[in-house]
Amino acid sequence: MKKAQNQYYYHFLKDVSAELASIARELENSVFASPRTMLTHSRVFVEGVVQRVLQIENISDTDCDSLKDRLFLLKENDLVTEEQLTALHQIRKSGNEASHQTRAFRYVEALIAWEALYIVIKWFVEVYGSPSIKVPEYRDPAIEQERTYEIQELELRLKELEDRLVHRFQALTDTEEEADQPGDDDSPVSLPGETTIRRIHYKEQSLDIPYFLRDAFLLPQRFENSERFMIALGGEQQARIMSELPVNLEGISANVKRFHPNNEQVMFDDLVKFIQQEFTRKKITHERPGELFLFFRDEYIIMTERLAGIPLTDEHFSGFPNFLRQMQEDGMKYVSQLPQELLILAKYDRVGIGTVEKLFRQLQDKG
Repeated sequence: MKKAQNQYYYHFLKDVSAELASIARELENSVFASPRTMLTHSRVFVEGVVQRVLQIENISDTDCDSLKDRLFLLKENDLVTEEQLTALHQIRKSGNEASHQTRAFRYVEALIAWEALYIVIKWFVEVYGSPSIKVPEYRDPAIEQERTYEIQELELRLKELEDRLVHRFQALTDTEEEADQPGDDDSPVSLPGETTIRRIHYKEQSLDIPYFLRDAFLLPQRFENSERFMIALGGEQQARIMSELPVNLEGISANVKRFHPNNEQVMFDDLVKFIQQEFTRKKITHERPGELFLFFRDEYIIMTERLAGIPLTDEHFSGFPNFLRQMQEDGMKYVSQLPQELLILAKYDRVGIGTVEKLFRQLQDKG
């Protein structure tokens, strides 16, 4: 069911606090988009509500080190019922887990927090808001439509299915017995973006290029055994993006100096690995929607709130001060500002893939 006139559920909070209303709107949007985000920021939202209540009640929280301490103040001063306190603790605990743990968080966890949030907001508005504000009955967050095929890919898929249908009808005409075999047209259902858009060849080998990689940037550092060859080709505008690659890689080395046909086979093998890694990454992001990742080749790290807030300094990372200095000069001062594709960082002066890997391993230890 769509929200009436695109109105988010907690719009009535604007009469209490425009800031709380804005956060509540984004929390609703993130329940199904990113359970981790919803849980993490629900805790921040609740902490803001609790601090506001303590201010209104003129209760000092200067001795409080955490939200748990502030919730104790609410209970000590009889400001909440057991149901309300339970809801507050539910959000606090799940928010803490989402901030620190790298496990996948489920939609049901975000929905439980959404229900607890309703109890908290209803208490806050009815006790500390204007008497004219009416809190509506609880409502589940709207479910946004899942990602669908882009129109170009849909056209490709329909054309492929139509061709198969024509082939089936032709087979029925030629040999009815062969055409009636069950399941001989079955094929696995692919996710959006996985439809083959073109095929690249090298000698007797071929490689399907999926739709989601049709214009992928071919970062040379991703091509472990042919990096220098890819850099040289890129300089001649031959291999910067996937769509620049010719349908047949045989002879591509003639476009650059000091490289030979044997480099072509290595490049093709690296291209196979590149596409396999991209499929793995796509599968991970599909299975863990809304998560933030840092990738190094076929490995990844989940970006938790705790990890994101770590400064990129000698205090936290050792062995490459020049690398840290260059990142800081480019405005990257925290882990949250690192690029998702860490190999991009090998662009810096006297920073190779080995140094980037050292950073990745230290990030893993901190994750």
